[in-house]
Amino acid sequence: MADLATLGRRVRHFRAVAGLTLDQLGADVGVGASQLSLIENGHREPRLSLLSAIAERLGVPLAELLDTAPPDERAALEIELERFQSSSGYRKLGLPILKPTKGVADSTLRTVVGLHRELDRRARLAIATPEEARRANTSQRREMRESNNYLPAIEAVAEESIAAVGHRGGALTHHTVNEMAKRLGLQIVHVDDLPHSARSVLDIGSGRIYIPPASIPGGHGLRSLALQAMAHILLEHGAPVDYADFLRQRVEVSYYAAACLLPLAASLEFLTRAKDDRSIAIEDYRDAFGVTHEAAALRFTNLATEHLGITLHFLRVTGEGAVVRAYENDGLPLPVDATGSTEGEFVCRNWSARQAFARTTRTTEYQQYTDTPAGTYFESTQTGTGQGEDFSITVGVPYAESKWFCGRQSTVRRSSRCPDLDCCRRPDERLAARWDGDAWASSRVHAHIFAPLPHGTYPGVDDRELYEFLEAHIETDSASD
Repeated sequence: MADLATLGRRVRHFRAVAGLTLDQLGADVGVGASQLSLIENGHREPRLSLLSAIAERLGVPLAELLDTAPPDERAALEIELERFQSSSGYRKLGLPILKPTKGVADSTLRTVVGLHRELDRRARLAIATPEEARRANTSQRREMRESNNYLPAIEAVAEESIAAVGHRGGALTHHTVNEMAKRLGLQIVHVDDLPHSARSVLDIGSGRIYIPPASIPGGHGLRSLALQAMAHILLEHGAPVDYADFLRQRVEVSYYAAACLLPLAASLEFLTRAKDDRSIAIEDYRDAFGVTHEAAALRFTNLATEHLGITLHFLRVTGEGAVVRAYENDGLPLPVDATGSTEGEFVCRNWSARQAFARTTRTTEYQQYTDTPAGTYFESTQTGTGQGEDFSITVGVPYAESKWFCGRQSTVRRSSRCPDLDCCRRPDERLAARWDGDAWASSRVHAHIFAPLPHGTYPGVDDRELYEFLEAHIETDSASD
């Protein structure tokens, strides 16, 4: 069904075409004119039986009445204006609401809506900055720490989704994910021309989820991409109003996908047994459910504190040592900037997240104990390569919790005094004196430094590229049909 605003405009449009007043139509279908007025203004959802009666009286098919497109340009402008004026950003301005009555000319309405579009575009320019992203990331990390990285409402949605297709545990197959999509009226389509700035695209109107080809190496992440797209529907997400809202949505859809791929009941059975055996290992958890190491590690952070009573930390770090993603509720002294953000900061060279890169063989997890100013931690790290760059995934716990984990017998122990610069940042004084003035290096430029976030509806995604992609596929699919 069309949204209520569009539906109301379509009823009003066809009533006007039929030459009926509200009183006349109301009398013919058995409702008061005031009720019809609420429906036409998008303030009341009508029963299907009433819509059928209205369609019959107006002489139009019910499907035409329920079409999702505004009936004409004027109606489209009115709907767009109403949505702009109902936004939190407009309400904060304290300005009066402009009612698009018959006395407001179409040209005036176009100008006002155009002004709103430009204000909205400029507002998005302000939120799509690295500074705003870092502040929002810091706030998000704080909120997730307070909730122990556990979101019970989304757990419930995921449990309902997998129960509907009869999945209980083990690896969630691509076939089952396809069945989950079908239940939502969606079709998963593999394409090789996705916008460069998008990992997946959801076309709600045509019911398609576009993801990369199934032939890409591994393909483990494709199930997650499809599940995340479904989550936007199930969790009733709209276009993000700011960067914090964008991050919240991203966390929620990622959480939903993980909760489907590694279901709560099956995960707890597996992890509880491993804890009882004192043999928790992220690589075992990963293999049991057929997911990536990072997915298993992140899912473990969802469940470890809430259900196993284990505080912990998680790190994804680049080969150079920069933090890409982090979570902690065990007091680990993460490197932070003046705003409290850790993303982009460099972890200590003595932490497991960086020591693991020094190994010749990286096929198994690397374990070590790390002494820090906040205490000693047991850390287990797996390295990998993605998009041409090395990275490491680390899960660590306070020393007292190490008794539950595989690899606790490790004899490797390193000391970190960071953020003390003498720990690993400053060069040896003898070497500094030897090479001062005699060394020159040409730095490798990091492209991301010069790549500001595209200023689109969804931070990081280029609107033009996105809409041209969708338009091209609609035309191609229509031709094939």
